[in-house]
Amino acid sequence: MAAYLYGNIDIHDLVLYEQYRALVPAIIAAHGGRYLVRGGASQVLEGDGKVTRQVILEFPDMASLKGFYGSPEYADAKAIRQRAATGTLVAIEGLRPER
Repeated sequence: MAAYLYGNIDIHDLVLYEQYRALVPAIIAAHGGRYLVRGGASQVLEGDGKVTRQVILEFPDMASLKGFYGSPEYADAKAIRQRAATGTLVAIEGLRPER
């Protein structure tokens, strides 16, 4: 069952964040992940949440998502992101296929 990583990211250092953006796609792909949303225009339709940079990644399953997030390859990139930005990351389990 697919799993999704949702991020609402507030970038404080764009130059440093660009280093992160250059590193992370290959690491995501190595863990079977792919981008569904990467930035782009967004608009709050209900509620009062602060919308910044939206990112949604899809992985084959939760184990692959957690493997990516906890991998040694991602550790250095994650440290760069955490210096360049703040935000929220959420791991979400997808729906079970209907039979």
